[in-house]
Amino acid sequence: MRARPVSGLIPTAPVGSHALPALYLMALDRIRAGGLGETDVREALEDASQLAITDQERAGLDVVSDGEVRRHDFILSFYGRLTGLREAAPARRLGPYLYDSTPFWDVVEPVTAPEGLGTVEEFQFARGRTSRPVKVACPGPLTLNQALRLAGGYRARDELLWDLARVVNAELRRLCAAGCEFVQVDESSNAAYRAAPGRMVELFNRTVEGVDAYVALHLCFGNLRGRPHSPRRYGELLPALRHANAQVLMLEFANREMAEVAEIGAADLPQDIAAGVIDVKSSYRESPADVADRLRQVTRCVPPERVWAVPDCGLWETPRWVAVRKLHALTAGAGIVRRELGQGS
Repeated sequence: MRARPVSGLIPTAPVGSHALPALYLMALDRIRAGGLGETDVREALEDASQLAITDQERAGLDVVSDGEVRRHDFILSFYGRLTGLREAAPARRLGPYLYDSTPFWDVVEPVTAPEGLGTVEEFQFARGRTSRPVKVACPGPLTLNQALRLAGGYRARDELLWDLARVVNAELRRLCAAGCEFVQVDESSNAAYRAAPGRMVELFNRTVEGVDAYVALHLCFGNLRGRPHSPRRYGELLPALRHANAQVLMLEFANREMAEVAEIGAADLPQDIAAGVIDVKSSYRESPADVADRLRQVTRCVPPERVWAVPDCGLWETPRWVAVRKLHALTAGAGIVRRELGQGS
């Protein structure tokens, strides 16, 4: 594992995805209808990714992502890269589109990803378009497991989870070999899978074993159409998280009105804390003062030199104009607190 990719107090970073631009959203309709050629699709993807990078740079983020524009609905596109699966119809098609409206897959054979998950291509594009550190996020085994049903190939779900951990581990190693120095594993709250905290950490540690990068663990409560899918609390995870082989934990605070900040500070975890101080599930456009106030609450409980400032989650469910304003507020608010702590913006 590597040292922080940026220096100074309270660096800023995205959690992963960026809001999709209007032109790309219009192109998506044509892509899904088969109305664009291979070159057209590649150009649309690259333009959308470049806009995501530019938005993040203009907002002043210290670390950027490629925007994850090549992915569909956070993780759904990954299943097309896995072997041993058979797609099935969603359980519900009527009413609001939520977690039971997405497709699921029956596992019929052992799961592998012989051609990888595609994140190396994302990194290579972004690295060629920015001079800032690039972070790449990949869903963890529990998250990938969410849409899978056992129909064959495994005697028990634990066997599937270990194979998924191997798939993600191989992808992270490929990212490192390509030059990526900052990787992130996205895991939804363990409560969504009824997984014991220790089991979740054991799977995570297997997922990042031998990964030569600065490693983040993002613990999410779900963000499909801006809605969570599980109880929004970290308390029961804290004892186990001490043993997670991550250098930074990315945690949601803003959409929970900064709940559990004191508890996380009191837990004295060995990892840095990337504090979610932008609520991506709300249309409220935070001001720099809002962000600064939230960061002050964090730095009263966690040493400032161990704090990052990030959004709660990815911005893929946020309108782009709102997302851009929120990112500008994030960096400006972090700058206010840096100056108060005696470091220039």
